[in-house]
Amino acid sequence: MSTDFPKDRELVLDRLIDAPRDAVWRCWTEPELLVQWFTPAPWSTKSSDIDLRPGGRFNTVMVDPDGNPHPNKGSYLEVVPGERLVFTDAMTEGFEPSENPFIVATLSFSDEGKATRYRAVVRHFSEEAKKKHEDMGFHSGWNAAADQLEALAKRL
Repeated sequence: MSTDFPKDRELVLDRLIDAPRDAVWRCWTEPELLVQWFTPAPWSTKSSDIDLRPGGRFNTVMVDPDGNPHPNKGSYLEVVPGERLVFTDAMTEGFEPSENPFIVATLSFSDEGKATRYRAVVRHFSEEAKKKHEDMGFHSGWNAAADQLEALAKRL
């Protein structure tokens, strides 16, 4: 039995963030910081609720340029402080199944000199979901958000 995940259903962002790893981690895990960088402009992040533990919830509400809210709910699967976050929208708090599963994301953080190697591997439940995410602007959007993350983390 193979446990290899099909690479054709993954999208990857690999960036060197010019900020210390603890600051980058805080930006991902502290709601008051996450709302400042998470959504690439002209969108914004209205609110974030984080229960940072396996099975804990996240609920981030993004707002489009017309003012329409877009809730993003899910659950953490793995939390290794300062090193790794794994989360999904397939389940919500307490591993309750969601209606429209889309991704499982694995974020890793490691020191590279005084900077942080930030790697996001986003696995999709289908090739169609991956294509939709890519067409929505995964690469440009996640890179723009990473620029905003870096700017905030450098100030902490």
